[in-house]
Amino acid sequence: MSESATGHDEDDGSARSSGDETHRNKPTDSYCSCCRVCDCYRGHPEAGEKPTERRADDGDEEEDDHDHGEHVDHSDHEDMFRTRFFVCLVLSIPVLYYSPMLQEWFGYAAVTFPGSEFVGPVLGVAVFAYGGVPFLRMGAVEARNREPGMMLLISLAITVAFGYSLAAVAFDIGEPFFWELVTLIVIFLLGHWIEMRSVRRASGALDELAELLPDTAERIGEDGETEEVSTDDLEEDDLVLVRPGANVPADGVVEDGESNVAEAMITGESKPVKKEPGDEVIGGTTNRDGSLRVRIAATGEETTLSGIMRLVEEAQESRSRTQVLADRAAGWLFYAALGVAAVTAVGWTAAVGFGLPVVERVVTVLVIACPHALGLAVPLVVAINTSMAARSGMLVRDRIAMEQARNLDTVVFDKTGTLTAGEQGIVDVTTVDDWDEDDALALAAAAEGDSEHMIAQAIREEADERGLSVPDVSSFEALEGRGVRATVERDAVSAVAPGGTSGDDANGTPSERDGHTVSVGGPNLLRHLEIDPSPDLERFAEEAGARGEGVVYVLAAEHPVGAIALADVIREESFEAIDALHEMGVSVAMLTGDDEDVAHSVADELGIDTVFAEVLPEDKDEKILELQDEGRLVAMVGDGVNDAPALTRSDVGIAIGSGTDVAVEAADVVLVENDPRDVASLVRLSAKSYRKMQENIVWAAGYNVFALPLAAGILAPVGILLSPAVGAVLMSASTVIVAINAQLLRRADLSV
Repeated sequence: MSESATGHDEDDGSARSSGDETHRNKPTDSYCSCCRVCDCYRGHPEAGEKPTERRADDGDEEEDDHDHGEHVDHSDHEDMFRTRFFVCLVLSIPVLYYSPMLQEWFGYAAVTFPGSEFVGPVLGVAVFAYGGVPFLRMGAVEARNREPGMMLLISLAITVAFGYSLAAVAFDIGEPFFWELVTLIVIFLLGHWIEMRSVRRASGALDELAELLPDTAERIGEDGETEEVSTDDLEEDDLVLVRPGANVPADGVVEDGESNVAEAMITGESKPVKKEPGDEVIGGTTNRDGSLRVRIAATGEETTLSGIMRLVEEAQESRSRTQVLADRAAGWLFYAALGVAAVTAVGWTAAVGFGLPVVERVVTVLVIACPHALGLAVPLVVAINTSMAARSGMLVRDRIAMEQARNLDTVVFDKTGTLTAGEQGIVDVTTVDDWDEDDALALAAAAEGDSEHMIAQAIREEADERGLSVPDVSSFEALEGRGVRATVERDAVSAVAPGGTSGDDANGTPSERDGHTVSVGGPNLLRHLEIDPSPDLERFAEEAGARGEGVVYVLAAEHPVGAIALADVIREESFEAIDALHEMGVSVAMLTGDDEDVAHSVADELGIDTVFAEVLPEDKDEKILELQDEGRLVAMVGDGVNDAPALTRSDVGIAIGSGTDVAVEAADVVLVENDPRDVASLVRLSAKSYRKMQENIVWAAGYNVFALPLAAGILAPVGILLSPAVGAVLMSASTVIVAINAQLLRRADLSV
């Protein structure tokens, strides 16, 4: 890019390089007029051009504080249009004041002085040169790129008005058009200023994410001293100090300290998450109350935040079918407006002769047509729903899949780890006569105190939730394949056993047995000890087995005193997710490798319509194909680990619970949190977004259908003629209405 094009000094090469690099990490909005015609869009790698192909546009780049690194928020465009609007507004006031036509209309006589007749032409030229040149430049690039649109129409309109006005002054062929010209330019500048504000707010997801990373970090040296360094200078294995209120500078693992960390902007988790040594932290999250020492695990492009930003950028740049159709319609509209303008010029010239009325009609037709409203109809909604999805922990990789989600009629969930917690939980507890459930559970928790098995963990967690006092254990023995045995002090057992020291020996009460040996295990333990459970315990075990639940027995002095039923716990969120999908008319299916009893037990409890049980991971995609062969539009929801073929086969692949792994290649949508309710939220967002797209397209197309004939003067016989200024107001208003309507999507309630 040449220096003349960039407006940078020779010694600003590093800044320019940095800006280009920044831009490559941020989206360039194809729906933004300025972005579409400046060099950084034309040469952007994802725009399909090579850097060398940028040379053709070098002379047309906007040079007013046009920092390409800021395209994502459009602040440079917004500032440029605002500045030019106010300057041109001030310059336009004298032009309007000295306009002979306005003096005649409003019945006043302007103060004159020598040369006052040149106020209008001189300031009109100034307004055209300062306020109109940006449109001319962008219109020229649209023409050169063979992508005619609104900027080219505006350029033609103000050029016709300017050329006619100069000719009128030079050759006295009629009234000049300067007051209309400056009014047009001022209205266009105001409209585009408002539009850029809307576009900037719509595409703010990338800005908000980028701002999460701090500029500096406190790195801890080998001597224990901290030094402030740029976040860019951090490397893997660096140790950093994250103070309360500060943002984590990069992904890492807590080595020291405890704190609550707010992850809402990254994962959508509204509540702060407790972090202690060994826990992972994500760069960009906010440390709340305690100091943390974090060992850096990933920096730069390898961080979770960078991965999320890439996904958001890809989603905003990808084009759905609706957007392709809208873009084509916008292109057709340019030629339609040009054709109507030509017919208008010929018709009015034949009717009244060439003069000011003909120029007014042609200019009005050119300015009232608004292909930009059509061009903005879809991309603004895309930017907003991508932003909303990202804030909720839903990362869209494929726009077409996102658009299809509204039409889903079947959602297939992988059971383990998706609908269920993927870990054992206690479903029920029973005991023999005279034993209390809590007493048996307390002994089981004591015996399982040193075990790392998931069943042991579930028993301990249940005892903790019930607030039970767990006895101390003096010895522990793991019985391989059978369970565990522990020695509990006699007093502790006596305290929890029924009847104190005068219990019933049939039930293993303390007075008639050792009182300090407690065992916990499944049926294999009883077979090994050659012990039969009581009829009540045996019946409990049979009923639990029929439900697909596992059972462990609690033995005191080798007497079975209780039984605990465990199962893969169903998430509470799963009930809400299934109900929400059913309310939207979406049927739900479940895939699992579990046997039929377990699968149907879970499905019946959740109200799932279709069950595929005993399915091997490599066969999951065949089940998706079966549903598709029935004519269904299917989404597959899985963890992305062994579900890749099924995710790829489905119409919409949704990877759930990916956490910091946002690069699930097989998925169309990545849900950061392991919350099945997000699937229902995704379907709801897709439907609401599509509705907004349709509203915008209907408005933009309908406006142009009515506006073009009106501007051409079809109602002239009944005395209704639109001036170019009114046409400009209507054009700007149509674009702003589309932008405002898109913003209303933010009010959508996605909660389940």
